[in-house]
Parts: sequence; C-alpha cells; structure tokens
Amino acid sequence: MENKIIGYIVGGGLKESFRVRLTVDPLTVQEGAFVVIESGDYHFYGLVTDMQLGATDDRFADEKSDRLPAALAKALHGQTLYTNLEVLPALMLERGPDPASAEYDIWVKKIGDSVPHPIPVKTVPPHHSQVRMANEGDIAEIFGDPNVDGKFIIGYTREQGHPVCIDMEKFVQRSSGVFGATGTGKSFLTRLVLAGLMHYNKASVLVLDMHNEYGFDDVASDTKKAVTGLKTKFKSKIRVVGLGAGATIRGQVPDFNLEISTGDISTADIETLSRELNLKETTPTTLNALFGSFKNDWFARFKAMNREEVEVEDEKGKMKRVPHPDSVAAWADSNGVNVMAAEALHDKLRRLFGKPYIVEKPAADSVKNIIDALENGQHVVLSYGEHESDLDYLLVSNLLTRKIRAAWEKKTNEFRTHGKSEPRPLVIVVEEAHKLLNREMAAQTTFATIARELRKYYVTLLIVDQRPSQIYDEVMSQLGTRISGWLGDDLDIQAVLSGLSGRDALRGMLARLQPKEEVLLLGWGVPMPLPVKSRRYDDAFWKELLGGGGKKSEAQNLKELGF
Repeated sequence: MENKIIGYIVGGGLKESFRVRLTVDPLTVQEGAFVVIESGDYHFYGLVTDMQLGATDDRFADEKSDRLPAALAKALHGQTLYTNLEVLPALMLERGPDPASAEYDIWVKKIGDSVPHPIPVKTVPPHHSQVRMANEGDIAEIFGDPNVDGKFIIGYTREQGHPVCIDMEKFVQRSSGVFGATGTGKSFLTRLVLAGLMHYNKASVLVLDMHNEYGFDDVASDTKKAVTGLKTKFKSKIRVVGLGAGATIRGQVPDFNLEISTGDISTADIETLSRELNLKETTPTTLNALFGSFKNDWFARFKAMNREEVEVEDEKGKMKRVPHPDSVAAWADSNGVNVMAAEALHDKLRRLFGKPYIVEKPAADSVKNIIDALENGQHVVLSYGEHESDLDYLLVSNLLTRKIRAAWEKKTNEFRTHGKSEPRPLVIVVEEAHKLLNREMAAQTTFATIARELRKYYVTLLIVDQRPSQIYDEVMSQLGTRISGWLGDDLDIQAVLSGLSGRDALRGMLARLQPKEEVLLLGWGVPMPLPVKSRRYDDAFWKELLGGGGKKSEAQNLKELGF
C-alpha cells in the first residue's frame, strides 16, 4: 500500500505549490503528508499543504449523487468530481535510470564515487508524473537511518508511523528552539530532546531549570503520573545543582549547591534587571561610581552601607545631624553622586541584598565547579528550588552564562592560536526564554550574544518558550532547528516560521496540529519541514534509547500512535 500511486501532477511551479489530482479516497490523505513525485531519473519530495475539492462542471457539484445508481455515482466522483492536493516542493534527488537499462552503467560512470544527495528543487516534474506516499526508505533517505549513530528519532509520520530522525550533530551546531502553547507537552518534548543530546554525548548540556522539572523524578501536573527525571537515567553523567546552601530539589539533595560571591556580581548584571527592579535612568551613573570606588567589591560595600545620621557640633557650637560616615549619603556626597539617586538604588537593591544564595565568601567556587563539569563531558541541571521568581532567574542565569561565555571563548582562542585541546560543544537550555530574550533585554544579556555569535565558540542555545512572538526577532532569525507544538496565536506562529521558505503554506499546518503529541519540525537539523507524532516520554522510550527494548517494529509504532 505504501508504494500505491495516489495521484498525478496536473500543474504548479517552483514559485507555487505543485497541484496533484488525487486518484484515491481523499480521506486516506492528510494535510502534512510526505509524498514522493516520481519523474524519470529524479524523485521530488514534497509536503501536502492543502486539499481542494473541484469539479469539471459546477452543476455536478451542486447536485446530490445519492439519487444516482451506485456505479454511476462512483464514476462521477472519480472523474467529474475530484480532489486536488497542493504539494509544497522541498527536495529533489537524482535516482538515475532503471538499473536494468543500458543507460544505468553510463550514469554510474558519470557520477563516479560521488553519491547523489537530496538538493533543493531546481526544476519541475512533467505533467502526469506519478505521486505516491513516502515509504520508510524515503523517510530514511531524507531524514536519516534511525540505526545510525547520531540520528535521534523525534517522532513518527502521522499516516504510516515511519520513524523520523533529527541529526544531532547538526542540531548542536546552531541554536535551536522548542515552542508550543501552554499545556501542549512542551516540557515532555524538551525532555525527549535533552535525553537524545545526553545519549548522543557529543556536547555538554546546561539546563537552567527554573521550575525544577528536569533533574529528579516528578509528577505530571495534568495526569498526576510519575515522570522520570534525567538524573535517574543518566546518573553520574548529570550533576544536579541547587541554588543556595542547603537547598533541596523535590525533597532530594543535589550533587552540590551554587552560591554566588558578591565579588562575581558586575554592574552590568544589575542593569539587566532594570525592568524587574524598576531602576531609573540615573542607575548606570550611580553603578559606575560604585565600581570606581570599590571595584569588584562594590556590591558588598554598597550592601554594608547604612542610612543613618549622627549628631555633630558645628563651628558655632550648635548640634546638627549629618549622614553617618558609613552611610549611602556620605559616600554619595564624597563622590559627587546625587544622594537621592544613590539612596533610591540602595532601596531597590535590598531585594538582592537579602538573597541567601548571594554571600561574600562562598564555601566553594561552585561557578567554577559547574564550568569544570561541563568541560569534562558531564551535564548540569541547575534547579532554582524555592527561588523561582523572575528576579532570581534573570540574575543567576545571566551571571552564570556570562562566566561560561568567557571560559569557552578563552578555550577556543587557545585551541586556535596555541593548538590546545578543542573545546567540547555546549548547549545551554533556557526556559521562559522571552524573559531573557525580549526586545528590551536582548541587547543587554549574554544570551543574545550567544545566539548571534557564539556558535564559532562552540556554545549554542536551546530556548524553550510558549510565546515566541515576544522573543527578539534578531534572535529568532538565528535559530537553526525549530520544533513546535500547537500555537494558537497568529503572532507566535509567524515568529516560529520567520525566515523560512514556504512559511505561508506552513502557517495553517502549524495552527491545525493536535494540541498534544504532534509537532512540526523545521530548520537546520531537518532537511525539510514535516509534521510528526512525537515520541512519548515513557518507559518504552527509555528502553529503546538506553538498550533493553530493541527497535520498535512497524506494528508497534502504528499501535502506539493509534492507527
């Protein structure tokens, strides 16, 4: 049935979709179906983006056919009344002449040792070229063989349940994104991708786990079923880090805790919190003066300042109140800083002064421990524990990635200049990405720089978000692979498809995905767009990934997907 012809080409072009006259029951074909157009020495691969009802004469379409004899009604629906497919052309592959023909040997000599690869469509198939559904071999030809190392099965085709792979080597070469509206299983999809990355083990992964979902075992909020944590399966390969001394995650003790030294907080880190702390326009001037006075010790010294006054005797013997020598006002007066601006900043920073994870002398250099673990091939899940506010997330995430960026730039320069060991690729996973990468924040945070420039320094992002329209468009344009679940907002759909060819044809497809377990694959890590049923994050997945389960049979795939 897989190789059965479903129709033939009746029109179209390179700047528009191919039109295919359907010769089978239209209920057997869906929007998003992966089809193959066979034409001489070439195969054209395309995606069904629309289905349209047509008639050779509108009068037949207006009349009900149930009054006609069954044979005549069937003939009418096959000839006079028909269905056309709109097929978005994606790739073409030179297959060569029939191996039994004399021309085949000539073609083999012509291509030599080179193996034909799929290329973008540069021509059109002739009229009446036959069209069929893609089979498992076609899927493997385009998306890769699941049995080859580095080809990670992300899901299965919706019609026949054929496995569809993402090339993990290409995936880590550029920043990527996982998108989907709230409740579409975005966290489960991210867990699948992270499990694939960690199993592939060609890159280290740092997960900024704002909601404590990825490290230890958890319970699904909707189904109340147990959810296996990554730490449970990868054990010593993953270091779970808690924020603050004595922190516990889901009642479990992390591998170690992250404490931030006051000396590590830069004035730029504070400026990134302008919106969260409601900082004024005078803040940068005050921060620069603080750094000029105390250098890296500015945060601790500013925190120690008081707001008190003391009484002193003036020249005439009268008592008057003046700022305490260790007060904010006294420092401001002596450094030419506006007193009200300095005291206002001190008030705003009190939200940070009281954070238990910011200490003057940490028990250990936990930032260095995180960097060392990543450099040595381990993966790190930083769980924020009870510190789940946007303020905590923005400060800690930006400070940590700033340190990591400096370390990887240094290692890359040493590798290229002095021939030292090549840096290990690093993927930083950012939840709630719009909080760090919106238009206002993008220019100030390290994350935007990583998305734009750090690919050459072996660092990329995996951003996870339900509102991609709120992410700065310059950052979205830099994303390679995009995996998107259902999105209901037109602006979000437009953002996910930005910079991609054929986005107008894909917009409706993205809007009509099932709310759960269906995703659209796009971009760098996949050769062409394709909607798939995503794998389920369950025990069967782990058995198949880590061994003991074997590769699923086609019948198992179909049963699991509800065929």
